[in-house]
Amino acid sequence: MVFGGIVKPFQALGQLLGPKREISGGGNDDDAGEMDQGGVTHHSPTQVLKNFNEIRFLRIELPSGELGIDDGVLLKWRADFGSTLDNCVILGAASVINNGHSKQFTASPDPPVATTDLVCANAGGDDNGSIPESFYTNGGLKLRVVWTISSLIAASARHYLLQPIIAEHKTLNSLVLTDADGQGVLCMNRDQLEELRVKPLSASSASKRTLVPALNMRLWYAPHLELPNGVVLKGATLVAIRPSEQTSAKKEVCDLSWVSTAFEEPYGTAAKMLVKRRTYCLEMNSF
Repeated sequence: MVFGGIVKPFQALGQLLGPKREISGGGNDDDAGEMDQGGVTHHSPTQVLKNFNEIRFLRIELPSGELGIDDGVLLKWRADFGSTLDNCVILGAASVINNGHSKQFTASPDPPVATTDLVCANAGGDDNGSIPESFYTNGGLKLRVVWTISSLIAASARHYLLQPIIAEHKTLNSLVLTDADGQGVLCMNRDQLEELRVKPLSASSASKRTLVPALNMRLWYAPHLELPNGVVLKGATLVAIRPSEQTSAKKEVCDLSWVSTAFEEPYGTAAKMLVKRRTYCLEMNSF
């Protein structure tokens, strides 16, 4: 149900990152770009990089993020992948106030959550940062679940489409796929790249993306979060995600450094402030 609103952006992402289609009408396809409906020529990264033999560090920037969000809404994510998701951090806010000006976001009355199985548990020791009851009744939690699912789908779609580049360029030590909007960042280091070459990913049967495994998530929420630079986040939410198998094996309950350093400033500070609040645990099935 969540897929519908982001299918077209992912189709565009596939055109940018996917292999070149043949252009009808003859001609030399080796040097030809891919022609979209507007007659604009563009080249996929796979095509552009085919003559580079020893790429060590590669950063690809998309012209925009995949997730269309309303004005005033903050939604950022960072994901690390090997052959599957290693971890993902998502920062969101219903509205951002800067210098006294705000843009409010009105949530859909019933955001779709049918694809998830959630179990909420209070993991905090006191009342600091407790989520108000209205958060559950006015669609606040459902909206955050939609943000989480949408971000994971965006990350897994990017990961799936990077396969040809990773397979063809075995000297890669670092691969980053970001966007000009600063919405999402997918990162892979040398070990993660090698893991994908050795252990092929599991693709989702629903679409061209990597299958997201069963997940354990920790959520922090603040109705009002004021940052040192004067920016105020309304309904600020931070979600830290790791595969269930990984979290049960490593049991890194107290180490949150990977969460608080996921974003550049001022959002890194927002993450550091949020992890000091009460923690809520959620679980999600594979999808």
